[in-house]
Amino acid sequence: MADKEISQAVISRLPRYFRYLGDLREKGVERISSQELSDIMKVTASQIRQDFNNFGGFGQQGYGYNVGYLYDEIGKILGLDRQHSLVIIGTGHLGKAIAGYTNFTRRGFVFKGAFDKNPDLFGTKIGDVEVRPIDEVEDFVRNNNIEIAVLTIPKEQAVPMAHKLAACGIKAIWNFAHVDLEVPSNIQVENVHLSDSLMKLSYNIDRYEKSL
Repeated sequence: MADKEISQAVISRLPRYFRYLGDLREKGVERISSQELSDIMKVTASQIRQDFNNFGGFGQQGYGYNVGYLYDEIGKILGLDRQHSLVIIGTGHLGKAIAGYTNFTRRGFVFKGAFDKNPDLFGTKIGDVEVRPIDEVEDFVRNNNIEIAVLTIPKEQAVPMAHKLAACGIKAIWNFAHVDLEVPSNIQVENVHLSDSLMKLSYNIDRYEKSL
């Protein structure tokens, strides 16, 4: 199982399964069939079964899925059964919003440091985290076992910063800068282009209006 290559399409659906199962668990739902989950999520029951079979299945014929168990198992697959330490680089409006989002902490993503180049922000706090000079980020990552760096800085600053982070042992970068980063293959990168999502929305509006 560990050697099996799982497609990115399957992986991209796992957080959605996790979110819906979490909602069901909070409502007290104990068991659910693939068809019932399909009706809620608007994913075919066949696709759900195929996705789960990549990891061993989790269900029994005629019995369905135990919601709490499936929620916990998908959480483990996603690495949410342990804590992840993060730093955020760039504490403007977007950076503050991300660092202040309490649901990340509930999922085990804990911000340990915040960095900016603006001296007026040094010593201010985002929640319990103090904003530090950006020049200190490399030593902080090395000395505090930081796994993930969140970049909310301009694209011209993001590329050299990614190289610095790679050199000091970062494991992953969540990149909101408007540039695709190229780093060594041992560093995981998730590039988030907010404008791409908005343009996709624009396309779907246009397509729908033309179909009327």
